[in-house]
Amino acid sequence: MDIDCIEPAARGINAGKAVSRKYAWIVFALTFGLLLSDYMSRQVLNAVFPLLKQTWGLSDTQLGSLSGVVALMVGLLTFPLSVLADRWGRVRSLVLMAALWSVATLGCAVATNYGEMLIARAFVGLGEAAYGSVGIALILSIFPSHLRSTLTGAFMAGGAFGSVLGMALGGFVAVHFGWRASFGAMAGFGLLLVIAYRLVVSDKRIAARYPDVPAAKRQKDGVRTSLRTLLAGLFSTVSVVCAYIGSGLQLFIMGAVIAWMPSFLNRYYSLPADKSAAGAAVFVLLGGVGMVTCGVVTDRICRNAPSRKWITAVVYCLLSLVCLSIGFRLDAGPLQLVLLGVGILVVAGTSGPAGAMVANLTPASIHASAFATLTLANNLIGLAPGPLVTGAIADRIGLLGALQLIPLVSVAAMIAFAIGRSRYARDLNRIDALREQASPNEPAQKPLA
Repeated sequence: MDIDCIEPAARGINAGKAVSRKYAWIVFALTFGLLLSDYMSRQVLNAVFPLLKQTWGLSDTQLGSLSGVVALMVGLLTFPLSVLADRWGRVRSLVLMAALWSVATLGCAVATNYGEMLIARAFVGLGEAAYGSVGIALILSIFPSHLRSTLTGAFMAGGAFGSVLGMALGGFVAVHFGWRASFGAMAGFGLLLVIAYRLVVSDKRIAARYPDVPAAKRQKDGVRTSLRTLLAGLFSTVSVVCAYIGSGLQLFIMGAVIAWMPSFLNRYYSLPADKSAAGAAVFVLLGGVGMVTCGVVTDRICRNAPSRKWITAVVYCLLSLVCLSIGFRLDAGPLQLVLLGVGILVVAGTSGPAGAMVANLTPASIHASAFATLTLANNLIGLAPGPLVTGAIADRIGLLGALQLIPLVSVAAMIAFAIGRSRYARDLNRIDALREQASPNEPAQKPLA
C-alpha cells in the first residue's frame, strides 16, 4: 500500500478544508463498490469448481492453477503498477483496472477450454493487481486524517465481503443458469460500476475540490532513492525478512483452505454447488472478521510492548494449526465445521502483527515499498501457491488428505516469527541508530504500535 505517498496528503486535509464532504463519501462508495467487484470476480471461480471439473474433466491441479494465477499476477505487479498509477493519475488508473478485470471476467464466461480460462484469469489478476493500494491511496487523500483508521479498516473489509458475495451469488447463479452466467453476472456488475465511476469521479474534480491532494506528489518527488538504497532498507534486518516470510506462509493456508472449501463441502457433505458456495462464503467472512478482530486484540495486548506482537503472531499460528489439523481429521459434522471455523478465524490473524513489524523495521521514507514487498510475499509465498499446491497433492492422495497436510505450514510460520522476535530488539536499535545518523537534530523514537 502506498503509505508514504498518501499520509502527507491525509495530514494536509482536515474537516475545515474539505470543500465537499458529500462528494468524498460518493467517491468512497464507488471505490468501495469496485473493490467488491474486484473480489467477486476473483472468488466466483471457487464457487464453480465442481461444475468446471465436471464439464472439462479438469484435475485438481488445474483447478488450483486457475485460482492461483490471479494471486500470482497480483503479487508480481502490485508494486510497479502502483508506481505507474501515481504518475499517470489514480482515478484513470482505477477505471482502467476495473474495466480490464471486468472484461477478463467476461472472457472467462466465453472460454471453451482450460487454456483460454487460464489466460482470462491471468488478465483478471492483471486488472486487480494494484487496485487495493491505489484505491485506498485515493480515499485517504480526500478525507481528514482523524478518519484514516476507520476508512482503512472499512475499505480492506470490502475484500471479505466481496469474496462472500462472489462465492454465494456465483454458486446460486451457476446452479440456476449455468457456470458461464456466473462469470457474466460478475462482469456485468463490474462494467456498470466502471461507467458510473467514470461519469462521477475524475482526477480533475478531486484536484478542484481538494487542493491539498497534490502534496502527495511533492512528497513522492522528495523521497526518491536509488535501487540499491531501497533494497537495503527493505531487507536491512533479519526480523523484517521474518515478518515478510511468516505472513506469506500463514496466507498460504488461508488461500488454500478458502479456495478449496466449496469443493470440500461439495465432496464430503454432498452439498450442491450453490449451497457449498454459500457455506464456503461463511468461512470467508469468518476469515475477514478474524483479520480485524485479531488486529484489535493485538493492539490492545501490545500497546506498551511492541515486541509482544511477535508472540501474538505465534499464538495465531498455533491456534490455526491445532484447529484446522484436528478439524480436517474429524468425521463430517457440526464439530468439524466449528473447529474449521475457529481455525479460519485466526489463520490470517498474523496479517496485523506482521504489517506493524514491517512498518517499525523500515524507514518511513520507503514505507510504500515496504508494504508492496509485504504484499509480494503474501501473494508469491501464500495466496498464489496455496490453491495450486493443494490441488497437486489432492490429485495424489485426495482433497481431504491434502487439506489435512496444509495446516502444517503454520510450523514454518511460527519458526519465522520466533526468529524475528529473537532479533527484534537489536534490529530496532540498529534502525534507530541509522535514523539518528540521518537526522541528528531529531531524536530517534521507538514505535509504540
